[in-house]
This record gives sequence, structure tokens and C-alpha cells, in this order.
Amino acid sequence: MAIATRTEFERRYQEMSHIKKAELIEGVVYVASPVRMASHGRPHAVLVGWLLVYKAATSGVDLADNATVRLDIDNEPQPDALLRLEPEVSGNSKISEDDYVEGAPELIAEIAASSASYDLNDKLNAYRRNGVQEYIVWQIYENNLDWFSLEEGKYVNLQPDATGVIHSQTFPSLWLPVTALLEGNSAEVLAVLQQGLQTAQHQAFVEHLSRQKREA
Repeated sequence: MAIATRTEFERRYQEMSHIKKAELIEGVVYVASPVRMASHGRPHAVLVGWLLVYKAATSGVDLADNATVRLDIDNEPQPDALLRLEPEVSGNSKISEDDYVEGAPELIAEIAASSASYDLNDKLNAYRRNGVQEYIVWQIYENNLDWFSLEEGKYVNLQPDATGVIHSQTFPSLWLPVTALLEGNSAEVLAVLQQGLQTAQHQAFVEHLSRQKREA
């Protein structure tokens, strides 16, 4: 770890092509360890697959896996997954001329080794301060998932409903059955999401985004 400006961080990162993941968080550089299958690779794939199904059904929504985000002068994370509204539908981020995400995506998801990870400390504070509306952290060793929603400048931990499902506050009908996810039941995770995508709420959201794109 080292202290760096964002400009210096980008320059060094581009020069070190052997490094696959490095992040600047609150001015400190973090370089990721090799990715293990059970503690990162597999849960990462599940999260991305879940978000991909939502993106495919929702025009105006964009998805990225491990894309660098220019968040502010001291923060340039490379989140495991992000879901963003496109600028034409009032999204808070854009794609720069050199093909990076600039600004705060509406939703970011991270796989964390434990609750002691910087994902739940400095990174959480950076995301909150920059206006990331929702932040999902899946803590593998504790077998726990936190889904934070930004309310009046603070992150509030969303709770499952009576059926054990968490509902996104930013992306209508993005539903997640938490127990099924933690138990490795991917079929149930996708089945519950499909239920959400079939609701009138999701159809209304798609129509709203479509109107915004036509008027842009």
C-alpha cells in the first residue's frame, strides 16, 4: 500500500500490465491477491449473473464487471460489479473518452473476505460520500450479506421482507432472496428475480426509462 494521487495511480497502474486489480481508496493503493475459487470466483459469478438478468430485461441500465471507476480525486475503485443508469435516463455516471466510468454508479456490489475488510470501512465511506445509492457487500467467511441504501446522506442496511427477499430501492423489481444466495441456491435466486421482472412495477420502470431516452 502507498499514498498516491489519482493521476499518479493511473500512470503506475497502466505501466504495470502484470497487475490485474489495483484500487485507490481514500488515497491509499490496494493491490488484490490472486483470486480463489470458493471465496471469490464463484460468488462473484453468481452476483454478476443475477445482475445480468436484470440488465437484459431493463433497457437504459448498464452492467460492468471489474471496471475501474473514477469516483473522486482520492478514490478510483475497481468494484466486483456495478449497475448504473445511463446518462440519457438521468444516471449519475458516464463513460469517459478513454473508456472509464466517471462518477458514482447507482449500485455497486463487492465480494469481501470478512467484515474486517476495507470494503466495509474506507471503501464504504468513499461510496457513501460520493453518492452511490446502493452498496452490496457479500462477506464470504461470515456467510453474510449487507445491502446498504443511501438515505439522507447515510447508509441504511436494507432488511428482507417476510419472505426473505431484499428489494432494491433504486432499481425496481431487483429482488434478492438472501438465504438462497448464502446457501448457494442460484436457481432460486434467479427464479425470485424473474418474479420481480414480471411485476407491473418493473414494467412501469422500463416504460419510464424508455420515455426518458426518447426525450433525451
